[in-house]
Amino acid sequence: MPQSLGQTNTDGHFEPQQAVSIEHGIQANIRQFSLNLVQIFLVGLTIGMTRVVIPGLAESEFGLADEAFFLLASFVVVFGIVKAVMNLFAGKLSETYGRKKILILGWLVALPIPFILLYAPNWNWIIFTTVLLGFNQGLCWSMALNSKLDLAKSTQKGLVNGVNEFAGYAAVGIAGLVTAYIVTLFGPREGLFYFSLTVIVLGLVLARLTIVETLPWAKLHQQNARVADKTEETKSLGQLFKLASIESKPLFALNQAGLVEKFTDAIVWIFLPIYFMSQGITLIESGAIIAIYGLVWGAAQLITGPLSDKIGRKGLIVWGMWFCGIGIIAIPFTQGISLWSLEAAFIGIGMAMLYPNLGASVGDFSPPQYRASLVGIYRFWRDSGYAIGALVMGIMAQWSQDLLMPFWFVGIAMFVSGLIVQLWLPSRQVEQA
Repeated sequence: MPQSLGQTNTDGHFEPQQAVSIEHGIQANIRQFSLNLVQIFLVGLTIGMTRVVIPGLAESEFGLADEAFFLLASFVVVFGIVKAVMNLFAGKLSETYGRKKILILGWLVALPIPFILLYAPNWNWIIFTTVLLGFNQGLCWSMALNSKLDLAKSTQKGLVNGVNEFAGYAAVGIAGLVTAYIVTLFGPREGLFYFSLTVIVLGLVLARLTIVETLPWAKLHQQNARVADKTEETKSLGQLFKLASIESKPLFALNQAGLVEKFTDAIVWIFLPIYFMSQGITLIESGAIIAIYGLVWGAAQLITGPLSDKIGRKGLIVWGMWFCGIGIIAIPFTQGISLWSLEAAFIGIGMAMLYPNLGASVGDFSPPQYRASLVGIYRFWRDSGYAIGALVMGIMAQWSQDLLMPFWFVGIAMFVSGLIVQLWLPSRQVEQA
């Protein structure tokens, strides 16, 4: 039906501009959908470059002493806090100012990162880069995902999340392996500089020149929603936060699962590189194992996301949580690159089962007029898991001077969280327009 595209006025607010024919569906909007996937891929490359190189070279390049586990975890704690806060407000900001403007802002904030990595005199500067990285991830990833949800049909949420997370986490895996190779050629600082500057500038240029504002598609979703009550009082972000965090059992179950599943990604990010290298393998070998985790996670979501649209999301989420827990606990009790690679793939499968379907389930239980905000609240709790998990694991490892306790902590937490989802999440989702 004819709808209005829009532009941002002098006050920074989004307003209609011209009438065009707007239609929901991935195929109908394949060009913009694909361009937003490219954005997600570039965001994944930006975060993936930190996955192997920085933990692996923390001592030699940035002055961390042996077994300084808490300091090592600190950059993930900061990243998690900043990204979580950005997720919380990004959805609401984008509903006011538009998705595209917030996307561009996310890339602008990231521009200093390559230069800080090149010239950082100590670890505190690396922590500062994670502040900027958290802004970038919270704004850019959220906007590119919300834009694709705007463009797609309401029945395609699982597919959207699956394809989205495939693009992002395949890029995370690829970047981890590529940067491990690049730093062996150019050195850690120079290698990270060349890689990160290329990715960030490309993301900014493409966001400015190729992305179209999708708020008109979002507004059409709201108009088509059977559950939308036009006389209903508008809910504030605080009211929505209370609803998602306390009042709604399904949303609470999904939010706590999102938080806990980040423990798995945090241990892969912080401790797996140094654990593998402590077992005598090289940075590139460690990067290859971690890349398997990211690539399997990314690729399998092409199956698990659309599959959830057909068979439901609950079983995939619960078993995905438990698969991850089993895989994490298995790593310190096995030896050899082959076994570790298989376990990394197993964890990746678990993440593929749970990750896109948590986000899609939040969409299922969210009224369309509040979907961006409720997804933002979910992403706040989810990425808080980076900070909480990294903090707890850093303290555990520092106190025990051993890496075994974090593996047990993550494994048990994943099992308990999956059990909460099993008990509190209804098997049938509420379909929204």
